Amino acid sequence: MHDNQQGSRSVCQDLRRQMPVAKKWAYLDHAAVAPITAPSQKAIQEWSLEATREGVCRWSSWTRKIEDVRCLAAELIQANQCEIALLPNTTSGIGLVAECFPWESGDNVVTLANEFPSNLYPWMNLHRRGVETRLVSPRDGVVDLNLLAETCDQRTRIISLSWVGYATGYRLDVQAVSQLAHDQGALLFLDAIQGLGVFPLDVSRCKVDFLAADGHKWMLGPEGAGLFYMRSEHLDLLRPMQVGWNSVVRRYDYDHIHLDLRPEASRYEGGSMNMVGFIALGESLSLLKRLGLSSQASPIADQVIQVTEAAVERLERAGAVLLSTRDGKNRSGIVCFQLPGREPAAIRRSCMKKNVALSCRGGGLRISPHAYNNEEDLDRLMLALQEG
Repeated sequence: MHDNQQGSRSVCQDLRRQMPVAKKWAYLDHAAVAPITAPSQKAIQEWSLEATREGVCRWSSWTRKIEDVRCLAAELIQANQCEIALLPNTTSGIGLVAECFPWESGDNVVTLANEFPSNLYPWMNLHRRGVETRLVSPRDGVVDLNLLAETCDQRTRIISLSWVGYATGYRLDVQAVSQLAHDQGALLFLDAIQGLGVFPLDVSRCKVDFLAADGHKWMLGPEGAGLFYMRSEHLDLLRPMQVGWNSVVRRYDYDHIHLDLRPEASRYEGGSMNMVGFIALGESLSLLKRLGLSSQASPIADQVIQVTEAAVERLERAGAVLLSTRDGKNRSGIVCFQLPGREPAAIRRSCMKKNVALSCRGGGLRISPHAYNNEEDLDRLMLALQEG
C-alpha cells in the first residue's frame, strides 16, 4: 500500500473514533448539516454546566476560548487574526459585504447562476441601489473562466463565487479565479462553506479579498458559528452596520461613549455572540488540525477524494448517471447522481429509514462523504439504494 493510502486510512480511522454518529448512521450528508465531533459535544456539555452553575463568572474564560478559535481560523487559511471576524453563518458574511460595500448606481456583481441562494439573494437585493447582478451559467456543471471574464466590465466591483458548488461539487481553482477578478479590476468574494475543513487554502497566496464559511458542514461544528475573512487592506472599505458595544476599541468601557472602531475585522461582530457554538467549533478545528489539515496540505482531502471516488465507481456500476464532474483538481467531496426511472425524493426517504443520510440536490441525489466514512458506509449506501 502506498504511503498516501496508509495516511488516508489512518486519518479515516482516527477521525471515525471521534464521530459518534458513525455508530448508527452511514452519514453521507456533510454538504448539508454535519454531525458534530465528540470533542465538540464535550465542550458543549462543559459550557452548559458552567453556564448553569456559575453564569457570568465564567465569561472571561469563554472569551479566551473564543480568541483561540479566531487564532485557529486564521491559521487554517494563512490569515492574520485581525482579518478574522466570527459571525453566525455564511449568509451573514455575504450580507455584510453586500450591504456595506460603497456601491454606486451602475455597478455590478458577477456570480454563477447555480449558486446557493445565499450567494445570490444578497447581491440581487442591491437592485434598489442601482447595482446589477450578472449571472454566468456553468456548462455541464463546469465553470468557464473565460465566460466569467467576458461577463465583467469596468463597473464590475465584486465577483462572488463558491469554492465548491453545493449541487455539482465542482471545485474552483481559487488562485485562478482570484487572478481573474483582479485582472478585471474587481474583488473576489469566496463562499468557502463547501470546501473549508477539507481542502487547504492560503488566502494570502491566493489573494482572496473576502471569505465566509459556516462551521456546520465540513468543519464539523454546530450551526450558528461561522468564519469571515477580509484582507486587512479592505478594512475601511466597508461601512460598518449594526455597530455595537463589541465594535469599538474600548468595548468593555460602557460608561464612556466614543465611536472608535476596532482596527480589525472583529469590528463587524457588533455584540454578543454564540459562545457555546464557537467554543464547540474550536474543538472540531483543533481536531482537524491534529489530523493534518493546514493551509498548505490536507490528508483529510486525500481521504475524502479517495472515498468519494470509490462511491462513484460503485454508483456507475449500479447504473447511476453522474451529474457531477470528477475531473482532477475540480473534484470535491460532493457527488450528485440520478438513478434512471426512479424518483430522488422517494429514494432518499427510503435511505433515511435505513440510517443512510444523503440529500436531494441539483435534480438528483447528493452524497457528501467526509474523511471518516469508509467502505462499510458505502456498502450500506449501495444496499439502501438497491432496496429503495
